[in-house]
Amino acid sequence: MDATAQALDSARTPDGSTRAAEIRLEGVSKVFADGTVGVAELDLTFAAGELTVLVGPSGCGKTTTMKMINRLIEPTTGRILIAGEDVTRARPDELRRRIGYVVQSIGLFPHQTVRTNVGTVCRLLGWDRARTRARVDELLSTVGLDPAVHGDRYPAQLSGGQRQRAGVARALAADPPVLLVDEPFSAVDPVVRERLQSEFLRLQQTVRKTIVFVTHDIEEAVRIGDRIAVMSQGGHVEQYATPAELLGRPANAFVADFVGADRGLKRLAVTGIDAADLEQPPVVHVADGLADARAAMERTGARWAVVLDDAGRLHGWLSAERSRGAGTVATTARRMEAWVSQDASLKAAFSTMLQHEAGWVAVLDGDRFLGVLTPESLHAALRRSVEGRVPETAGAAQL
Repeated sequence: MDATAQALDSARTPDGSTRAAEIRLEGVSKVFADGTVGVAELDLTFAAGELTVLVGPSGCGKTTTMKMINRLIEPTTGRILIAGEDVTRARPDELRRRIGYVVQSIGLFPHQTVRTNVGTVCRLLGWDRARTRARVDELLSTVGLDPAVHGDRYPAQLSGGQRQRAGVARALAADPPVLLVDEPFSAVDPVVRERLQSEFLRLQQTVRKTIVFVTHDIEEAVRIGDRIAVMSQGGHVEQYATPAELLGRPANAFVADFVGADRGLKRLAVTGIDAADLEQPPVVHVADGLADARAAMERTGARWAVVLDDAGRLHGWLSAERSRGAGTVATTARRMEAWVSQDASLKAAFSTMLQHEAGWVAVLDGDRFLGVLTPESLHAALRRSVEGRVPETAGAAQL
């Protein structure tokens, strides 16, 4: 085992799993035999445990950059360090067994079962049969495939989404500190693609690998990335930033054009709900009298109030007009279905508002009512986000 392989294997957590490893590119370039510059003098650092997306038009060098990390393409100049070790001096076969790799075509062996496919790298590393089977079954369950149902099937017996999950499981089998992912979801339909993206984010929250993810789709990059590198022809990085920074402050005209004129809407997906965003309308309860509810609205000049039930859960709303007369709030309050969880994004809140044709959306922490977002407060929150005063959602997980 060479020094790089030892470095990748040495950093273990108390439970024996491999820690994520930082990847650093120092002056890395690739010039092909015909003189074409694929990648030009890249200096990039992919933080340990983060999901970094390389995005850009076809031919900009994003896949070439990724393949140089595991030496499928040899760099012309520069150094690539993983966990502090220069992988350009490592044995390629040793290196690749310790770096997970997921490709668009999935690459499962058609003549082998899913269980055998997933255990490929484990066998190459010399794991015994019992350890390999236990690891394979664990990973199949982690990616949402039942080992008892899918383990003995062949790739042709799986759907496209299931084959992609099996490919991810195989890449993770030997618990690599680094995972390289090359446009894995582009061949599936939009519904399956969105579901796989959600599953991939859930998986990353569990395993916390250092992931370099290649895509040409800025929507996908914004949704899943902790950081995004926008590349242009000739292998240049035009901007390397968080999704919110990229959408809020494009570095130049190329980036602004690439992320699109609707980048403000895209930014909603990566901006979380902050307590400062919420308005506090009058709150009344189902057992309150209408006169008391009317008085609460008059004190604040509000035209409506939020209604909570006896347990303090969101029940609905009451307008000033419907509060006239005698009786209790319960007799005239209207049900309210427009609500989101506190950990949702502004996009989720806006979508809920539109779906229910509501003038506001309630924000809940479990069953507890926190406040409401209106179109005005949502717009103010987005402006604060552009100014860097509202936290992003992690990996844009809530869409």
